Amino acid sequence: MAGAIASRMSFSSLKRKQPKTFTVRIVTMDAEMEFNCEMKWKGKDLFDLVCRTLGLRETWFFGLQYTIKDTVAWLKMDKKVLDHDVSKEEPVTFHFLAKFYPENAEEELVQEITQHLFFLQVKKQILDEKIYCPPEASVLLASYAVQAKYGDYDPSVHKRGFLAQEELLPKRVINLYQMTPEMWEERITAWYAEHRGRARDEAEMEYLKIAQDLEMYGVNYFTIRNKKGTELLLGVDALGLHIYDPENRLTPKISFPWNEIRNISYSDKEFTIKPLDKKIDVFKFNSSKLRVNKLILQLCIGNHDLFMRRRKADSLEVQQMKAQAREEKARKQMERQRLAREKQMREEAERTRDELERRLLQMKEEATMANEALMRSEETADLLAEKAQITEEEAKLLAQKAAEAEQEMQRIKATAIRTEEEKRLMEQKVLEAEVLALKMAEESERRAKEADQLKQDLQEAREAERRAKQKLLEITTKPTYPPMNPLPAPLPPDIPSFNLIGDSLSFDFKDTDMKRLSMEIEKEKVEYMEKSKHLQEQLNELKTEIEALKLKERETALDILHNENSDQGGTSSKHNTIKKLTLQSAKSRVAFFEEL
Repeated sequence: MAGAIASRMSFSSLKRKQPKTFTVRIVTMDAEMEFNCEMKWKGKDLFDLVCRTLGLRETWFFGLQYTIKDTVAWLKMDKKVLDHDVSKEEPVTFHFLAKFYPENAEEELVQEITQHLFFLQVKKQILDEKIYCPPEASVLLASYAVQAKYGDYDPSVHKRGFLAQEELLPKRVINLYQMTPEMWEERITAWYAEHRGRARDEAEMEYLKIAQDLEMYGVNYFTIRNKKGTELLLGVDALGLHIYDPENRLTPKISFPWNEIRNISYSDKEFTIKPLDKKIDVFKFNSSKLRVNKLILQLCIGNHDLFMRRRKADSLEVQQMKAQAREEKARKQMERQRLAREKQMREEAERTRDELERRLLQMKEEATMANEALMRSEETADLLAEKAQITEEEAKLLAQKAAEAEQEMQRIKATAIRTEEEKRLMEQKVLEAEVLALKMAEESERRAKEADQLKQDLQEAREAERRAKQKLLEITTKPTYPPMNPLPAPLPPDIPSFNLIGDSLSFDFKDTDMKRLSMEIEKEKVEYMEKSKHLQEQLNELKTEIEALKLKERETALDILHNENSDQGGTSSKHNTIKKLTLQSAKSRVAFFEEL
């Protein structure tokens, strides 16, 4: 009895020790995951678990997003997961997304997984038209997206129509022009073919480098009102706070970079910005909801922290990640070079093998033809020999008949003719016999000549047979293929895999290696500047080419604004545009905001 009670108590204690859990579904840009979370877990516990699962170390760019009554919200790290205003129905769903954007993707995004997640998110925002992208730039970005997915262009594999099922261009761009899907594919493929040699991560980075200069890239927009009650848009991004006209999300009216802002706070729906210069009055604005103010504050704090962090020396963790990324990049570059060399050697081996096979086939055909000619010569010789034999027999038979006729003539002459009539008749017969004997002699002579001719033909046929046999002997005794350039190894039928010197490559980066790598990076920068000019020329060329097919009546407000900016010479980068807006003093900008 006591044992049973102890057993029940032990079972009860084990049952109490098992923590209660709930199911969470995490949706990334290309996958879904489910986790069992403890009821007491805070946002940081879940966020760290997701990052570890993805192998992500650059966690400061990302967050877990959910939606409350059509308003976006982000999971707070120091608050229990279930204490957030989320649906309690399991699985509880969060979206793992980039919350903050880098100023320069190439310099800041270190890990390949980070680059890939940003690429997928920015690509979706462009296709969903949350980021405005001009038509000609859309085609260029689509070509890099195709390179990232399909690798190098191969006409034998990537045939006409291979992009038919791909979503590569915003619907706005497709509807704006009188162009068929085949025409768009042709233009995308033309640029795609130029990206040969770029790995997936390189193509995705090129995509981000172009996208990051789009006006709406990385900007979160919020509807606000200033003191006068004028409705405006507040844009929050990596560079600072920007004020927009509600009808123009491309070009801000004024901007306040993060290094000019000292403090940000809100009370109820009123937001207060304190400039760094204490002589300048604070400026305030109102938002529609308290929940929106909380989101604005989160984004401001996070972007401000990252803005200041970029302008300081990298932390030890970031330095280690960048060093590892450089080594990994160098290793991949060496690996790509090795694979390129092997591919080149393999292609050369294939070409050599094909040439040898072609020559061998040609020699086989020549041998077959010579053999057939020999057989025909032998058959001809046999026929001629048979015909000569028949002719000889006929000549002998005729000679025999001529001898018999001669004998008959002699017998007739020797026989006494009893009467004159018999003599006359006999003479006539003799005369006829002589004529017949003469004809037979002529025929015998003709057949003898024919037999001689047939013997001569037989001799020629045998000579032709001898020559054919000699030629066949020459062909069969030749080497299978002519001497070629020596190959690294014999060619088995399934094409060899050529090994380089040594069985493995060592990636021990010495000072000289790092210097060489630095020089290569510097060289790449110079090449990039040259390519940028060429790229702009290509974009302008494509724009001019498709301009005639544009349906003006389908232009959106953003299309018209972009064209106006372009016509006014607004081709400078996004950073330069913001810099121009901050040339005025902060005080005058605050006054301008209040008067809008």
